[in-house]
Amino acid sequence: MTRVKSDSRLAYSLYRGLWSGLDLLFPPVCGGCEKPGVRWCSDCQGRVGILNEPVCEVCGLPQKQAGMCDTCRVERPLFRSLRSWSVFEDPVRNALLRLKYRRDIGLGEALAMQLAEFVRGLNWPIDIIVPVPLGKKRFQERGYNQVGMIARPLALALGIEYAPKALYRQRETRTQVGLTKAERRDNVRDAFQALNVVADRKTVLVMDDVATTGSTLSFSAEALLSSGAKDVYALTVARALLII
Repeated sequence: MTRVKSDSRLAYSLYRGLWSGLDLLFPPVCGGCEKPGVRWCSDCQGRVGILNEPVCEVCGLPQKQAGMCDTCRVERPLFRSLRSWSVFEDPVRNALLRLKYRRDIGLGEALAMQLAEFVRGLNWPIDIIVPVPLGKKRFQERGYNQVGMIARPLALALGIEYAPKALYRQRETRTQVGLTKAERRDNVRDAFQALNVVADRKTVLVMDDVATTGSTLSFSAEALLSSGAKDVYALTVARALLII
């Protein structure tokens, strides 16, 4: 991974300082347990459910032995590798839902702090971070991309480029909540387009908040590779482990 430059460290320090100042003006509550006075308390940090090894070397799902899982052998996703920091359960689930639906955008920086150490440990040769985009309608309703609120400070912490406009949805899609594995795949098939000038010849980290089947990330990777990306890795904050 690219070494963090001094100007990137300064930018990250200023970003964190901004949120610390806002915390003084508008005292937060913990995104995991609603404890007052902190955005992400030490108790919740200690209760994060980590995915148990071994995991599939491609899709990142836990399995009995190292290597590639049977599903990826039959139909390998288009990213090189997907990893998730945690299991999609409380307190991380609470935090992500607050960030997504309750406009608790300060949680993005708080979660990125822990996520940065996880990503450094992966030792991936990343040049650029690209968040999975919202559709235009959903972005207008929400006013922000919750994934970007985590991906931006993560990029600052890692000292690599952040490119929120490198990938966009060329058509609106249904929410993936409640869909089967096959329906999820059909829902996001050919939904994404990438800008050639942004991702060309770069190793991209495409990021989402939660992975369930990996379909959204796989089709995002397809768009980025078609635009000239050298390689694509995938990252999520959490992984949902049950899907029909």
